[in-house]
Amino acid sequence: MALLLVAVTCRPGTSGPKASSTTPPPTAVASAALVSPSSHPSTHGSDTRWPIKHVVFLIKENRTFDNLFGTFPGADGVTIGYDRGVRRPLTPGTDGSIGSEDIPHCYVCSRTAWDHGKMDGFNQGTVSDRWSYTQLHRAQLPNYWHWAKEFVLGDRFFSSAQGPSFPNHLYAISAQSGGAHDNPRRTGAFRSSNTFGCDAPAGQTVTVVDSEGHEKQVRPCFNFPTEGDLLNKAKIDWAYYAANPDQLGYIWSAYSAISHIRETPQWHRHVLPVDNLITDINKDRLPPVTWVAPRYEVSEHPQYNFCLGENWSTRVIDAIMRSPMWKDTAIFVTWDDYGGFYDHVPPPQVDDFGFGIRVPLLVISPYARMGVIDHHVGEFSSVLRFIEDNWGLRQLTARDGAANDLSYDFDFAQKPRPPDPLSLRTNCSS
Repeated sequence: MALLLVAVTCRPGTSGPKASSTTPPPTAVASAALVSPSSHPSTHGSDTRWPIKHVVFLIKENRTFDNLFGTFPGADGVTIGYDRGVRRPLTPGTDGSIGSEDIPHCYVCSRTAWDHGKMDGFNQGTVSDRWSYTQLHRAQLPNYWHWAKEFVLGDRFFSSAQGPSFPNHLYAISAQSGGAHDNPRRTGAFRSSNTFGCDAPAGQTVTVVDSEGHEKQVRPCFNFPTEGDLLNKAKIDWAYYAANPDQLGYIWSAYSAISHIRETPQWHRHVLPVDNLITDINKDRLPPVTWVAPRYEVSEHPQYNFCLGENWSTRVIDAIMRSPMWKDTAIFVTWDDYGGFYDHVPPPQVDDFGFGIRVPLLVISPYARMGVIDHHVGEFSSVLRFIEDNWGLRQLTARDGAANDLSYDFDFAQKPRPPDPLSLRTNCSS
């Protein structure tokens, strides 16, 4: 999904969901000055630096580069990892589901896995011992492999934050996490909560770290500027497709944690049901900038079937390729955090929040270079920087200010490439 950016828990052995700048990013615990939104954004955002009129940022769940593309020819992948200093082969993983238990991938879990750059602390209990040191092979992700071979695969792309979903999804819309390192607490009475946002039950909190390094508990509801605010000011329309509040996966609806979106009419204008995405693509309704977060069942979170998740991504990308918007679209596909899986590349530590552990990046576009492995360092703020540079917007924080804009993954002088829709897999195991 041209914008498809979960760690549900930071404790091992828990069950699944219920039905480069050294300047730290602003914590934004207090309200930040907001960009005034426009009441009449344009539909097309036609004035662009490059021939790209649509950006789709698709964020899937919980995979590392070595887990998905560790065997991809020419890429910086490995088939052997390290477990507390001991060499350990990466054994074949499953393109089905690993079962109901989640692999630990909280903030502390991520820092432990990183182990000051030694990348050998991923084994953190029974579930991680079974699954962290596994990887998929070409036949288990044939469509992702095809796009990596025919378009651009980034092998130096990192999650923005050490830790799980909540901070990383916030980085994907705002180049900061509001000071949060981890998910909001989902313990006790809040274990069945289906939101990480402003509509969370009273008493549900998230730990944030202020500019002086002090921790405090706050509601998971912030008021800092986002990319949507920059687009509003420039009268460029945008949308964030995500699960509805009553659907699994709503925790990844990042704008639910932004009060001036969630608690105003902007919510219904810009945050749309992900179940309507393909219909809206077919009717040529996508705005210039679109984020996509899937429902849990097709997210590729390891507790759910990976093959079905890849099929869902294929439906979305095929729909774009078959639509009029293909001719001027850039699709960025990535995964929101490492999910507890092994990766061997130490992430650069540019500030107190990240980078997090490496994740894959796919760049799919009629202007994307063909068969290129991109070795440039990037993170989720790089996609924001591409949007900003394409439409002439300012930057939000030090992160997108320092980010590469990914323009090197395109050849805008080439003849636009024709669509290349793929077939769905018919052999998805349980």
